[in-house]
Amino acid sequence: MRLMKFGGTSVGDPARLANLCEIVRGALPLEPVVVVSAASKVTDMLLSAARKAAGGVVEVEAIEARVTALLQAFGVDAALVAPELAGLRAALGAIAARGEATAELTDLVASYGERISVRGVAATLSAKGVPATHHDAFDVGMVTDDNFGGAEPLPESEALLRERVTALVRAGKVPVVTGFIGRALDGRVTTLGRGGSDYSAAVVGAAVGADEIEIWTDVPGVMSSDPRVVPEAHTIPVLSFDEAAELAYFGAKVLHPKTIHPAVRRGIPVRVKNTFEPAHPGTVITAAGDREARGARAIAHKKGVAVVNVVSTRMLLAHGFLARIFEAFARHRVVVDLVSTSEVSVSCTVDRDDGLDGALTELAGIGEVSVARDRTLVCVVAAGLLDSPEVCPRIFAALGREKIAVELLSMGASAINVSMVVAGDRGDDAVRALHRELFGVRA
Repeated sequence: MRLMKFGGTSVGDPARLANLCEIVRGALPLEPVVVVSAASKVTDMLLSAARKAAGGVVEVEAIEARVTALLQAFGVDAALVAPELAGLRAALGAIAARGEATAELTDLVASYGERISVRGVAATLSAKGVPATHHDAFDVGMVTDDNFGGAEPLPESEALLRERVTALVRAGKVPVVTGFIGRALDGRVTTLGRGGSDYSAAVVGAAVGADEIEIWTDVPGVMSSDPRVVPEAHTIPVLSFDEAAELAYFGAKVLHPKTIHPAVRRGIPVRVKNTFEPAHPGTVITAAGDREARGARAIAHKKGVAVVNVVSTRMLLAHGFLARIFEAFARHRVVVDLVSTSEVSVSCTVDRDDGLDGALTELAGIGEVSVARDRTLVCVVAAGLLDSPEVCPRIFAALGREKIAVELLSMGASAINVSMVVAGDRGDDAVRALHRELFGVRA
């Protein structure tokens, strides 16, 4: 079987959906299983509607207009999704009634993007002669915990997905399954977090033992850097799982970080391809990657990062200093990216404010705390980093020429990345300077 995941841009207008249909039709001998996201912009509209409903305003007209226009353009009767639109109105009404967009109700509202999308895509494929059937992921076995907004599939999902999805394929069907969503054991709808459709695809692909997991998007594979920042960025033909995971974690937009893990566990290659250039080979990600590769592979970056500094001279050489700091972050569910330490201080980066204020209050009891916001984290992924005497000097030479100061530096234990923090307004400059230096491409 071949797992094919299509993102929001691939189902966002008739021309792009037509490409999707031709791609799936061409893959019929491979027994495709299709996972789809919500149409572009729809999830943002749904989350905005949930926030407004919390203030007592229930507005669904714009969402209905967007969805109906897409379905009509695809030649699909909008009545097909009438139950989903009714469910959406009821969920928003429930938020308005309690005056609060709880995580549970927000997940329920957000789920309707994929639930509507999967029905439109399956109907369009069927109209073009592809024997497609639509399925909400929880109906074919996606069982999760109840961590709303970032749920994790439970172990029993694998056997359920394998049994139910495989049965559909063996019956000659092309299952079109929702990404992003699942259901807790008590029946409440959950989401796997923003970008979770890629993760859903990998979970389903691993469960059915797919020969390859294809992630179809709007760029021709994993790029050497963000092409919006570096127009000269090129496609990387082959990456290792470790390299791809580092890039995804540190800001590359193509892959959700969790996507890699189910594939790694089963040794399934992940291929990133462009819906608009289906003949382009894209990037294939395997356990081994390119064994001959040396030097810089790609540059990723995250904007809007905060650097938290904790200084405590009284904790000099004290047992448990680091443990207390990270326990504070853990209690408030703050995810830390980079860490740099000395005997009396710890500096680390976080890219979300959720829970940060509470963590900072607790950290103030440990030492002197300061926060530098609006920073950019830049990550250079390189092969053979410890064996190369050139990469790091070239990194600092390139930044030095542009007079870009490095505020925090870390080299990953995997020895394939060097990560640094620079001022937010110099982030793009840093990425462009590094790309010119490390890949020999000059604007």
